Amino acid sequence: MPVIDPLRFQPLTGLEFFAREVVEGFITGLHKSPYHGFSVEFAEHRLYNTGEPIRNIDWKLYARTDKLFVKRFEEETNLRCQLVMDTSASMYYPPIQYPDVEHPTKLLFSIYAAAALMFLFKQQRDAVGLSIFNNDISQTIQARSSAIHIHYLFTELEKLIESQPPSRPHESSIADSLHLIAESIHKRSLVIIFSDMFDKAGEPELLFHALQHLRHNKHEVILFYTIDKQLELNFDFENRPYRFVDIENGKEIKLNPYELRERYMTSMQNFLDELKFRCGQYHIDLVEADIHEGFNQILLPYLIKRSRLY
Repeated sequence: MPVIDPLRFQPLTGLEFFAREVVEGFITGLHKSPYHGFSVEFAEHRLYNTGEPIRNIDWKLYARTDKLFVKRFEEETNLRCQLVMDTSASMYYPPIQYPDVEHPTKLLFSIYAAAALMFLFKQQRDAVGLSIFNNDISQTIQARSSAIHIHYLFTELEKLIESQPPSRPHESSIADSLHLIAESIHKRSLVIIFSDMFDKAGEPELLFHALQHLRHNKHEVILFYTIDKQLELNFDFENRPYRFVDIENGKEIKLNPYELRERYMTSMQNFLDELKFRCGQYHIDLVEADIHEGFNQILLPYLIKRSRLY
């Protein structure tokens, strides 16, 4: 009697189902794009080299193609990925009462994007882990590739969807958290960070040093700089008085955005330019991820990065 694999009948989480739809739609579009032929499939074979043992030759494939291929083992193909999720108070911006995929907060966008990446990891049999931090590290799950493990990660991400910003305002330290995460990843990995990089005011150098720490430990790094471009970069508010509240520390200020718009935009652009320069200096892939621009801006840079590593 055949053995039944219970994982085949394991129900998908709502987030996993969403991720599958995003990835399948992305792949369909990819085949119609200038990237036609770009492989998103897991490579299970390689050409046989003369002198190798013949025990790993796939004879069924030889019968179909008249060419000798050997099966690739997991260590030849798998990538180790660590997803790093910033859940500090600023990631709950913009303040929407009922955020959804069409109108997400930065955190919700990051959760959906990470879920889509995890579905790709699963398809490619890559090992994946998850680190979550706010003012400190709240959870670290080491990378594995089993179906049960990845299903567990989906459920952990789903818990974040219902999370609320910290009730007591505080200033987060992304730098401290990234240092700890760099020390917690013991094997060379691709580290994928979702963060708006809003750290303690006046200490950008500490933030850049933490990014360098990840590279110093030989990890490959993609930083998805998660932002609401319209409001946070372009400061595109109506010409009327507003009360702005810093959700990291609770400080308030009342002003008309037009009075400060140019100075604000210059300051933000200077920070972004410095971030781009430092990431280039440290060989970190920086991707500006606008929460209103969908998930292709996440999936394509990841696939390009993965293709470079193999």
